Amino acid sequence: MYELTRGFLREELYNLTSQMRRCSCSVPTNLAEGCGRSGDTEFARFCSIAMGSASELEYLLLLARDLKLVKAEEYRNLAEATSEVKRMLAALIGKLNADR
Repeated sequence: MYELTRGFLREELYNLTSQMRRCSCSVPTNLAEGCGRSGDTEFARFCSIAMGSASELEYLLLLARDLKLVKAEEYRNLAEATSEVKRMLAALIGKLNADR
């Protein structure tokens, strides 16, 4: 996301650029924090927060495409990767909840 947003307009630095960077970093950060917590219940909660951040990124990518900040091909690749992360998170959350 840092590489992608490096090319965004300077006026977007504190808006779209910052938000896309924060939510993309939030996904692995929440997974790491959840791993450091005690038990599957806490881990599942942090996985859900990561899912929210991935969903936010999904929308922000769409917005960046609509604003013509991201090329269509680049958008497709990133949207597909984000969807894959969401599928993996959903499976992990499902497994964690089933084990309780």
